[in-house]
Amino acid sequence: MKTQRQHKIAKILEEHQITSQSRLVDLLKDDGIVATQATVSRDLDELGAVKVRIAGGETVYAIPELPQDRVAPQDHLRRVLGDWVVEVRHSANLVVLRTPPGSAHVVASALDRAGLADVIGTVAGDDTVLIVASEKVGGQKVAKRLGALAGL
Repeated sequence: MKTQRQHKIAKILEEHQITSQSRLVDLLKDDGIVATQATVSRDLDELGAVKVRIAGGETVYAIPELPQDRVAPQDHLRRVLGDWVVEVRHSANLVVLRTPPGSAHVVASALDRAGLADVIGTVAGDDTVLIVASEKVGGQKVAKRLGALAGL
């Protein structure tokens, strides 16, 4: 499944210095995930991976963190929510998003990067994202907006 594959790719990039897509394909295969180089290339693009130079001059893939003041495009947030969110619920000024196992951090990161004015913060577990909405707006309004972006 795409979600688990991309999660594994992100983990591999954190743990290893990957210089080529073919090496990444091999490491995925070692973990029982069969993917073509073209699929891995698309996954790297969707994850925002870039090549960075390390000591010694070699370049490796990395997923950079966006600076706090840089806002991710709305289309990116829509894509992430559409791909990864399976349920949206709310209570008072809280919103709970459910994702496939191991995917909550991707959704929380996209929300953090989006800089939504009505969202005070997010907390990600394994398959759950807790969103704290501003009191004046409330969880119901934020849940409705995020649900619409997710296509739910």
